[in-house]
Amino acid sequence: MGELLVGKHVKYIITVEKRKDDFESVVMEHLRLNGAYWGLTTLDIMGKLSAVEQDEVISWVMQCQHESGGFGGNIGHDPHVLYTLSAIQVLALFDKIHVFDIDKRVCNVNLTKPKHVVKLTSRVLITTVIFSTLAIGSTIKKFGCDEVVDLTFQLDIAGLQNEDGSFSGDIWGEVDTRFSYIAILSLALLHRLDKVDVGKAVKYILSCKNVDGGFGCTPGAESHAGQIFCCVAALAITGSLHHVDKDLLGWWLCERQVKSGGLNGRPEKLPDVCYSCYIEFFIDRSVLSFTEGHVVASQVCYSWWVLSSLIMIDRVHWIDKGKLVKFILDCQDKENGGISDRPDDAVDVFHTYFGVAGLSLLEYPGIKPIDPAYALPVDVVNRVMLGR
Repeated sequence: MGELLVGKHVKYIITVEKRKDDFESVVMEHLRLNGAYWGLTTLDIMGKLSAVEQDEVISWVMQCQHESGGFGGNIGHDPHVLYTLSAIQVLALFDKIHVFDIDKRVCNVNLTKPKHVVKLTSRVLITTVIFSTLAIGSTIKKFGCDEVVDLTFQLDIAGLQNEDGSFSGDIWGEVDTRFSYIAILSLALLHRLDKVDVGKAVKYILSCKNVDGGFGCTPGAESHAGQIFCCVAALAITGSLHHVDKDLLGWWLCERQVKSGGLNGRPEKLPDVCYSCYIEFFIDRSVLSFTEGHVVASQVCYSWWVLSSLIMIDRVHWIDKGKLVKFILDCQDKENGGISDRPDDAVDVFHTYFGVAGLSLLEYPGIKPIDPAYALPVDVVNRVMLGR
């Protein structure tokens, strides 16, 4: 078995961070904040976070913040919970969550001096009003009255919870259990879970549970290791893991290990390093689609999604951890650093993070432990959540 090439991985991550004009950087521009989280967390797990300039990173992150309070994937991009969580996590790594206004709201738009005020809470209705107002002036005739609408609304995380307990990713309303996890984790890190209806959020997540013990992105959707991680982690953070059939889910998860030692995300797929630990959550659909389009073989990223879920339900002893360690180490680029989805493929920072994080969960010597639910080093979680 090889060893983790810490020095080469550090050099690779720093090189990726400096690149901004090549093709890969341009097409992934909208994910740069996610990439910062992946790269910086990897450095921290390996004890090398000091390799980057803290003030420079924090300054750039704060430039990604939208007037709504949420963060976009890069400067000038629209806000979304995916990127907002990555921003919170990056700031947590540097113990700098306090640098932004946690309770910041989007705006208080008075279109004109109102005779009467109509309060709007629906994101769809708000969008309709905005465009209708631009078209016909301050009187909203489609409401059948002359009341003037006072738009007092927020794009904060808590405001994205829907009536059924689910969460939308942004003002356009897409619903996914990924967003439930992201919202719950973000609010937990900010000590603001009391701002949402946790009971409804848990109930919605449980409605996405399938007969095989797994979870899908919405009720009735296929079980997938990534969605299982999101749901199990959200339930863990909210103290609701007792709702999970741990043996049934554990069996589904342990069956994801294939002969190479790697893990896949669904039956009949091949392994990927990322399934050794799943997060982002925070993953943009374009990235997920890219990896799913290449599942003719196992991938490193599944090492996190499956492994972290098994740890949270106390069933990690049901897989061969030694073979999984070997699979991840075999995915390293031994010359230039970085980790790929499968041995001999091109490396990227996404799989580098999941590979190193998976090794952390497997208690690989010389690297810091990572929390399987919060997807941050344990010492960072203790500092943020417990003030240690």
